[in-house]
Amino acid sequence: MRIRFTSPHPKDFPDEVFQLMRERDNICKNLHLPVQSGSSRVLEAMRRGYTREAYLELVHHVRESLPGVTLSSDIIAGFCGETEADHQQTVSLLQDVRYNTAFIFAYSERQKTRAFHRLQDDVPPEVKIRRVMELNTVFREGASKANAAAVGQTQVVLVEGPSRRSPLDLCGRNDGNIRVNFPDVEVDDGTGRGSTVRLRPGDYVLVQISSSTSQSLKGTLLRRTSLKESTAFC
Repeated sequence: MRIRFTSPHPKDFPDEVFQLMRERDNICKNLHLPVQSGSSRVLEAMRRGYTREAYLELVHHVRESLPGVTLSSDIIAGFCGETEADHQQTVSLLQDVRYNTAFIFAYSERQKTRAFHRLQDDVPPEVKIRRVMELNTVFREGASKANAAAVGQTQVVLVEGPSRRSPLDLCGRNDGNIRVNFPDVEVDDGTGRGSTVRLRPGDYVLVQISSSTSQSLKGTLLRRTSLKESTAFC
């Protein structure tokens, strides 16, 4: 069984967590670190409990502790009182971190939150839309460079099912939670007897990565494998 973290708070990463991730091959080397904003002033208004500087220190520590780790994040554009200078702080943070995956949304009011009751949703909708578009552009540029580093590698991929890009391909996720597309063909079953097998969701395969985009990787299917056998590639 493989374990992956989802939506933790950045404060919940003591060194013991990184040590465990290094020691256990079934814990995926992928972390979701929701930043929400690159502006310390906005983070304080959100009551996030950390500054821009503290967050960037955590990112640096994560990458030192877990070489090859992939990072994803959540970002809100147009939070209450966000100025153009605040927005540019988020732009520069995206450029610095180069997330592999990011979920970028325009702020919208939610009942029963402090912001709903005490802050004014004062950023015009058209400004929010523009800022979301700008952040997505910067994110994609960084993700393209980050994902390009995988080209030429042989990666372990967990098969999920048919690819949305082509009826001739399958799609799965690598250890870093990046989507990988590869041909849907019969493959060596890994037993050493020369037998082939059709892949199913839940199978593990080895894929040699041949190309990348900001959203996904594409590669050549080599053979089926197992989680135990594949630890050398993780």
